[in-house]
Amino acid sequence: MAANPGFQLSFDVKGRTCLVLGGEDEAAEKAQRLLDAGARVIVISPTLNEALRTLASSAKVLHRGRLFRATDTEGVLLVVNTLRGDPDFSRSLYDLAKKERFLLCSTDQPEVSTVMMPALVSRGYLRLAISTSGVAPALASHLREQLGDLFNDEFRRFLEWLAAIRDETQQAEPDAERRRARLREAVEGFRLTGRIEYPKAWLEEREKP
Repeated sequence: MAANPGFQLSFDVKGRTCLVLGGEDEAAEKAQRLLDAGARVIVISPTLNEALRTLASSAKVLHRGRLFRATDTEGVLLVVNTLRGDPDFSRSLYDLAKKERFLLCSTDQPEVSTVMMPALVSRGYLRLAISTSGVAPALASHLREQLGDLFNDEFRRFLEWLAAIRDETQQAEPDAERRRARLREAVEGFRLTGRIEYPKAWLEEREKP
């Protein structure tokens, strides 16, 4: 299947119901991302890991301790399927998504998804989405971890400072062009620098005749 780069959007799920299928680490990570975005989250799985048990016991997510049923999708905006190893189930869920018109993300299974959740770097107001069009999810994970180290707590404070300047300028400066000039001045001199170190396997591969 050819890689599909998709069309990247920032999606408003605030107050909307979303399902997460699965009870392990990946399900916990996706559930937390949805909660951070303001979604109402339902987790469907016979068992939960510790992180999800904590979310369920504090009523941050609703837990249905059983297997998925087609009726679970009624009134749901998005289903995140973290279950692997059952291609027939993933295909049937994809067919259901097309029929009932809900959004479906089956992790690491772009061929049976209608949307994909890219790897995400989150630092304060920053949301940096990383996608390899589904061809190298392991690389996307590495990029997320390393960029997360780069955009550290100082960057979070810097972004908060910029937000404060923007709010102040909008209130104090009626002229739109002067407002834009003030905001451009605030970020003047910001640079992102670095270099890429490639793995040995690739360095050997590129030297082949």
